Amino acid sequence: MADLTEIRESVRERYAGAARAAAAQQGSCGCADSADSGCCGTAVATLDGCGETAFGAALYDDEARGDAPEAAVNASLGCGVPTAVADLHEGETVLDLGSGAGADLLISARRVGPTGKAIGLDMTDEMLHLARTGATEAGLENVELVKGYIEELPLPDNSVDVVISNCVINLSGDKSRVIREAARVLRPGGRFAVSDVIADEDMDHRTRQDMQAWTGCVAGALTAREFREALSAAGLDRIEVRPTHRVHEHAASALVRAWKPESAPVPR
Repeated sequence: MADLTEIRESVRERYAGAARAAAAQQGSCGCADSADSGCCGTAVATLDGCGETAFGAALYDDEARGDAPEAAVNASLGCGVPTAVADLHEGETVLDLGSGAGADLLISARRVGPTGKAIGLDMTDEMLHLARTGATEAGLENVELVKGYIEELPLPDNSVDVVISNCVINLSGDKSRVIREAARVLRPGGRFAVSDVIADEDMDHRTRQDMQAWTGCVAGALTAREFREALSAAGLDRIEVRPTHRVHEHAASALVRAWKPESAPVPR
């Protein structure tokens, strides 16, 4: 198993390339077989092995897009629409883990309104630039972009109402740590609402270890059982894992939700 630093660098390189492609308006390279996520060079494939859309902008219908900037949505590389189940309200603070080009971040900023805040965290300068440009062009002043790692959130304890993420947690080499960090920064009563890749229980060892697949949101994914266990161990409850569509022969996209108890103890 590659160490955390190696995984981060592999993921960063792939998504930096995708950001540069989006900035140059190259769009998707249209791979016919994304089971090998390397088929797009430095881009990230958006199709499954059967040529069906599994990732990206096509997953957002008109309602999900709202009035988010088209460029941000078109640059999305996620496997779902976490804002569809995040139940965001005016005045809330929402944190987007691995905010990428900013589609979900900007949708969230609109929904929490000027009295709320949408914080986007990403480790890739190119993605942060895309998101910052999108927020400026959309005239959104309640967006904050932060550079950092999802395993080491540079935010205080009990500081956000909602944590969202779109096909990012499975890219981490330490997913349990990511989930613990998400639980730490959530306020008591706060919500965890993400789209992520869920591995089948019988995913083969080779697929799990393949770094190319890892950066394409397949290898390294938790099973539904493992995801539930990690959320529970982090102190979250009312856990829901709802598969939405297949993204690979051995994996599906799922909406995952959980809540931090109102009586949760202050993290030590």
